[in-house]
Amino acid sequence: MLHSMKAFGITAIVVLGLGLIAGAITWAVLATRDRGPPAPSPPDLIDLDWWQHCVLYQIYPRSFKDSDGDGIGDLKGITEQLEHFVEAGVDAVWMSPIFESPMVDFGYDISNFYEIHYEYGTMEDFENLLEKAHELGLKVLLDFVPNHASNMSEYFIKSEAKEPGYEDFFVWADALPDPDNATNRLPPSNWISQFAGSAWEWSDKRQQYYLHQFAIEQPDFNFRNPDVQKEMINIMKFWLDKGADGFRVDALPYLMEADPADHDGRYPDDPLSGRAEFQPGQLGYNIPLYTKDLLELYDRVHEWRGFVDSYLEANGGDTRVIFSEGYANISMTMLYYGNEDGDIGAHFPFNFDFISELSNTSTARDFGYTILKWLTYMPYGAIPNWQTGNHDNNRAPSRFRVNMVDGLTSLNMLLPGVAVTYQGEEIGMRDGFVSWEDTKDVEALRRGDNETYLLYSRDPCRTPYHWDSSTNAGFSTGNKTWLPVAGDYMEINLAKQKEDARSHFKVYQALVKLRKEKTLSHGEYSVRALSNRTLYLVRYLRTFDTIVLLFNVSEMPDTIILSRVLHLELPATIVVSSIHSARVAGDLIEGENLTLAPGEAIILRAKPVS
Repeated sequence: MLHSMKAFGITAIVVLGLGLIAGAITWAVLATRDRGPPAPSPPDLIDLDWWQHCVLYQIYPRSFKDSDGDGIGDLKGITEQLEHFVEAGVDAVWMSPIFESPMVDFGYDISNFYEIHYEYGTMEDFENLLEKAHELGLKVLLDFVPNHASNMSEYFIKSEAKEPGYEDFFVWADALPDPDNATNRLPPSNWISQFAGSAWEWSDKRQQYYLHQFAIEQPDFNFRNPDVQKEMINIMKFWLDKGADGFRVDALPYLMEADPADHDGRYPDDPLSGRAEFQPGQLGYNIPLYTKDLLELYDRVHEWRGFVDSYLEANGGDTRVIFSEGYANISMTMLYYGNEDGDIGAHFPFNFDFISELSNTSTARDFGYTILKWLTYMPYGAIPNWQTGNHDNNRAPSRFRVNMVDGLTSLNMLLPGVAVTYQGEEIGMRDGFVSWEDTKDVEALRRGDNETYLLYSRDPCRTPYHWDSSTNAGFSTGNKTWLPVAGDYMEINLAKQKEDARSHFKVYQALVKLRKEKTLSHGEYSVRALSNRTLYLVRYLRTFDTIVLLFNVSEMPDTIILSRVLHLELPATIVVSSIHSARVAGDLIEGENLTLAPGEAIILRAKPVS
């Protein structure tokens, strides 16, 4: 009996214990149901190198700030204004050429690659600029121009004289006989210069032609000569030793030309384009089959990347970079990153698609296609970059529309990778008018005339920076500036935009601040047209706020359905809006439908993706 009672007691305890356990499990399950699924853990984020998500600002030194009243921008002027870049949120600057030059092509015709051009200052001025920039946390890149030199350079003078060691520093060729006139000579091929006319110029001194793919005063180096290859490395090392943080490398598609050894000992003629709108000697009359985008040029880029990487390994410090410049089709452009055989090229090639493929007639679908094309073709693990202007093309507000300025800047800043700003874009500068009499650009002077020069002139996008509303827009105290200051500087200038409640500069600052968020530095993206007028860009990253750009690129209002925007969960809050928008930061967006005015851009902050 006693044994039975003990057994019963043990059984009761076990049953009670099991009941308590079951109850606890049930409570836990119910509690979990009430709380929902466990919160997602944040993703593991890799550290980015300084350049991989930077804001890179192009300075055109001649037009940035004049410190001595001669009407020409200079290095001291840049140094005086370095705090502007800190205030704007810029990480790195690259300066168009500052080297000794006759200034036929305003610095892209270099006579001494190791000296500073006297109008810009001295080597000490450069060293002071570099020191102050680094103190402020700014990286400084130089414009490296390897394709050609000035015909006033020692290299060319010695080569023309056939001095030992320099005979083949440039591309020289004998004249061809004229079958119709025995006393006449013909150039070695039908190649056409980028500035029109034959790409060959006769040297009486040497009794040969030399190649110039740009101006007559810009003879092309011969990159089949190992001594030329070594000299380019020497130049890069000199400036890296000075403390430069890297280079933008100019005009790379023209670095190599066809080898006569592959064409029966002569330079082959380019095929004719067959386009009736071009006359002989005009750019476009030929197809540059033998003068542009030759695969051999990428070997030089791989070599230069290897050099800067080895320089870093030997000297330490932060990464030294090379960013390549070249207008080419998408496949040839992507080869600047490297190839699938393991050769590594530039840290990135500049992306000119917003400049060359989009305009004020482009639709939202055009924008979406252009963005996705770069991201689709880009090699795995590569870093993209975006820009809407530079010193060779009309300014963005003039190519598009003035009410699109902030939307274009928003795209530039919110897309993954590097955001590139051309001098003045942060305040929405437009092209300045430059008369034929004031025109300085060699391309306009040699390809155009007093009626057609504006089709070719790069001067309008190079007019002086608008610092304030004082004389010469605060650029210079001189009586005359090298190019005329644009007539709208009283309306568009930095000082005024700092004072105004809403301005392009304040939008720029807000966007740069937003870029620091992990969603934008590390997040995924989705780009799509909601209609022909409006596109969206969504940046999202688990556990971090979702950032959404809505941009009406058209001249008409557009009503969009927000449920079609991927990963956008309403309500959402506006964090930045274009200055022409009726909406401001802090406004809540709750409704399913939203009407955007022409050119309007708004950026929303929404819940993280689940």
